Amino acid sequence: MSGTKGNDLFKDFPVVSIEEWEEKIIQDLKGVDYEKKLVWKSPEGISVKPYYRSEHLEQLGYLNSHPGEFPYTRGFSKYGNKWDIREDILVKQPDEANHKALRVLEKGATALGFIVKKGSVKTPDDLEKLLDGIELEKTCINFLSGTETPKIISLFAEITKKRRINPGKITGSANYDPIGYLTNNGKYITNREQDINDAAGLIEKYSKKFPFFRLICVNGIDFCNAGASAVMELAFSLATGNEYLSIFTGMGLPVDLVAQNIQFNLGSGSNYFMEIAKLRAARMLWARIVQAWEPKSEDSLKTYIHSETSDFNKTVYDPYVNMLRITTEAMASAIGGTNSLYVKPFDRNFKDSSDFSERIARNTQIILKNEAYFDKVTDPSAGSYYIESLTDSLVSETWKLFQQIEKAGGYIVALENGFIQEQIEELCRKRSMNLALRKEVLVGTNQYVNTRESAIENVKVEEGNGSNKLPDNLVAKPLKKFRVAEVFEELRMNTEKYKGKTPEVFLFTYGDKKMRKARTAFATNLFAIAGFIIVDNIGFETAEEGLNAVKKKNPEMVVLCSSDEEYPEIADTIYQSLSGKTILVIAGYPKKSIDNLKETGYKHFIHIKTDVLDVLRNFQQELKIV
Repeated sequence: MSGTKGNDLFKDFPVVSIEEWEEKIIQDLKGVDYEKKLVWKSPEGISVKPYYRSEHLEQLGYLNSHPGEFPYTRGFSKYGNKWDIREDILVKQPDEANHKALRVLEKGATALGFIVKKGSVKTPDDLEKLLDGIELEKTCINFLSGTETPKIISLFAEITKKRRINPGKITGSANYDPIGYLTNNGKYITNREQDINDAAGLIEKYSKKFPFFRLICVNGIDFCNAGASAVMELAFSLATGNEYLSIFTGMGLPVDLVAQNIQFNLGSGSNYFMEIAKLRAARMLWARIVQAWEPKSEDSLKTYIHSETSDFNKTVYDPYVNMLRITTEAMASAIGGTNSLYVKPFDRNFKDSSDFSERIARNTQIILKNEAYFDKVTDPSAGSYYIESLTDSLVSETWKLFQQIEKAGGYIVALENGFIQEQIEELCRKRSMNLALRKEVLVGTNQYVNTRESAIENVKVEEGNGSNKLPDNLVAKPLKKFRVAEVFEELRMNTEKYKGKTPEVFLFTYGDKKMRKARTAFATNLFAIAGFIIVDNIGFETAEEGLNAVKKKNPEMVVLCSSDEEYPEIADTIYQSLSGKTILVIAGYPKKSIDNLKETGYKHFIHIKTDVLDVLRNFQQELKIV
């Protein structure tokens, strides 16, 4: 077969069209609705097909582009997939933060993010202590100093001059984001005019001095951590970036100068393939937006993206599962072509992160580079029918939402009118309901709960979902962080804080082995969410045998786990014996006997349509836990 082309291997196989595939699928489904059974809707509203073919990519014009070419969907590097391993460090005392920075650089980090608390760096000497021993020409330096940014950058310029460092070798970012401050706080730092003037002043004063140090930031990560979908995060971030372009060019700054000083900080969530596609879509869309402003340099069309693992899906209970989450999130960011990445420690959301959690987070990236070689292949997802189709769908849906914002007057107007907040809050309500109904699974929280675990000591959970009264002087409703597990964790913590006996749930297993096993698993998962003690049983031959076991345990709740057909055999006997002594629950919703069961006195039924949050709150109230 020497010299035979690869395609010739398939010449004896007939070409199968999409229509033939669809017809075969419909036959195999035997009347079940194809759309409902196999096509699923992502939180972004994108219909994801069960399979993809080359025909699905025929209309995608950008597929002919190469890495390093417009519209930069495939990244702007032709060789490899390099990214900086970044670690963020809280600065309370400059010398302590410096010791930690030097330590993490020794252990593999190539970029640092200094979270500068107000008042912690006041003088050139303070910043000198913070940066002592750090090779600024070889380390990507990022300051996250909020309202202190203009002062910090001024001090930074003094230090680089004092050290006689070539400013052209300095890389990093100032992360100044006055629009982001407005988004998160509902008000300006000083006032709109002053905030914009300060930002423009940074660009005018330092952009030529530090040509590779980005001064303005768009914090899309804030939308991600508030519960936004990938489409929302992209559209709101791009609209913010476009707002900066409009404002600063309107003040006379060249579009090239502005565009090359903007960095996008984006989140990375659990939807693995969607997150890969998100970064590819971000580069394509930003390139097209900037192109519309007619820059002179092609470099202005390139999107610099810093990625961070999301807080939205992280949990207090079963926290080691967070390590699995951050691994897939880091992989998605790397494959998607991020320029730098901060993998947050798995315990960061509920306590001061430990050396162990920080090492695991850092080593996750190091393994992706040094053992999995993710940095060796340029745009590894290119050509995947699935990811290319997702990229195109994200581009399309994001562009629609972006245009909607622009037609409304731009990002700031949309924020002040509440449009941005309403979009995110509505999605959060839907996600919360899906989790409460367990249509979506958060491992270790609303499903597959570790029943032997108690709350970790010294847990410090951030307030995220409260409805605190807002100050009167706001110009917009602040964006709220939303950690989706928090309401479930509150249930379990209520049980753990309860001074009385922890409620025991006795599983009264009877009859058909398959059904009782299924309903036992269902009930165990449900009541474990609230931290109740589960008393399982292998199965009782008679109602009397089970009742004797109940009397020995004296549990707070008894859950009948059997088949629909067998509940009538035991329900009356159990109710007559235990009514008023314990809370009686039936696992399932036996339609044929439901009226009789209710007439007998049964009030509680748990099943797949149960809102677990609502039901468990009611049980806690009945048990006087809350």
